[in-house]
Amino acid sequence: MLLDFQNDVKNRMMQCVKLFEINIDKLRTGKASPTVLDGIHIEYFGSLQAIKNISNISIEDFRTLKINIFDKSVSNLIYKAINNSNLGLQVNIVGDIIRVIFPVLTEERRKNLIKLVRGEAEFSRIAVRNIRRSMNDKIKKFVKQNIIGKDDEYSTQIIIQNQTDKYIKEIDLILLNKEKELMTF
Repeated sequence: MLLDFQNDVKNRMMQCVKLFEINIDKLRTGKASPTVLDGIHIEYFGSLQAIKNISNISIEDFRTLKINIFDKSVSNLIYKAINNSNLGLQVNIVGDIIRVIFPVLTEERRKNLIKLVRGEAEFSRIAVRNIRRSMNDKIKKFVKQNIIGKDDEYSTQIIIQNQTDKYIKEIDLILLNKEKELMTF
């Protein structure tokens, strides 16, 4: 039972780190990345579809994405969706191809992006700590119900704290790498 409990803690904390990575990958760093468009959807045959599901997105050069749309009738919808996404991207339709151009980042914009990334990192650290707190509360309930003993409580809390420290260090490392990426000119 305690092993399942510890695995649950590990999986939940790992999901927090993965979600943090996904969220900061969407931040524009001045170079073209198809993941920036992951959150953009359009109405297609009565349901919301992600742009990546109805097109082929490739990197044309360092600052340009090329979107080849499978159904050419939705090119204007994709154009409008990208423009309305407030990502600060320049969108051009040339024939059947949409090009998304990433502008050069100014130092002020880079600093604002770093603040955003740090905020996301702190949010993720808080989520990991909340998992630790809720699991420690469950362990205390197990002790009160005489399901586990005090020794098991102590050893499990140490394991949970070690997992917490490990995943917070991972978040800090990811944050450091993203800050370096944002500050390179």
